[in-house]
Amino acid sequence: MARLSYDEIAHYQREGWVIPEFCLAPRRVAQMHDALNELIHRNPGVRPEKLVSAHIEGDNGEGVRGSREFLDLAMDPDIVELVSGVIGEDVVLWGCHVFCKPASEGFETPWHQDGHYWPIRPLANCTVWVALEPSTRANGCLRVIPRSHRGGVLHPHLHEERQDLTLNQRMAAGSFDEHEAVDLELQPGQMSLHDVYMIHGARANTSNQRRTGVALRYMPSTSVFERDLRPADGKTGVAVNFAQRPLWLLRGVDRSGRNDFEVGHRRHGAG
Repeated sequence: MARLSYDEIAHYQREGWVIPEFCLAPRRVAQMHDALNELIHRNPGVRPEKLVSAHIEGDNGEGVRGSREFLDLAMDPDIVELVSGVIGEDVVLWGCHVFCKPASEGFETPWHQDGHYWPIRPLANCTVWVALEPSTRANGCLRVIPRSHRGGVLHPHLHEERQDLTLNQRMAAGSFDEHEAVDLELQPGQMSLHDVYMIHGARANTSNQRRTGVALRYMPSTSVFERDLRPADGKTGVAVNFAQRPLWLLRGVDRSGRNDFEVGHRRHGAG
């Protein structure tokens, strides 16, 4: 069973991110790579950077035809164990976004904070970013601003009406120093974990190598997925339907007593 070391947990708490020693086995990476190519094939009208809720099989109600393989990845006991090391023993899965940046024309992901977009109250989340292909400086790897999660502050974001961005909101100038950015370069099967308040982004992919990461979203059950909240509604450039987003309690109990684990789940035998 995978487990974050004491030093890895301390690094996450101090810096807001960590790349654990644990990684997926090559065979599992190959399986997920095949699942990725099939996902892209199923969604010819969707930009591959915007494959939201890829873990919801079939028509997910958010413009994407998802795949069970990505739900299985999000439920992987080793990954859930890593997450529990930083958010506690009560783990709720609520999202999975595949960011596949094609060679030479992969979209930029502007600097942002995830918490600006999500209806989680109190705001708490760990994202596990799993590399299915090499993610390097050359092809637009994830970049983070260390320690920017401290204080739990959400900074202003500005809307950009552009068609070449993964997200259409960017942090306002002066909120942070980009010179402090750290590039999280990963090989296939490696992963990073980051906090919901972490400032992060990624450059456009102008290289000749495709870059794909799967962002798995987990919150502690002390928080509530408030379905009636619509942060940044209609301004992100990504279609979401939080009102119908299914939740999975992967470990522990619902400490809040208010999370709905029925909405969005298809009944047995339904299409």
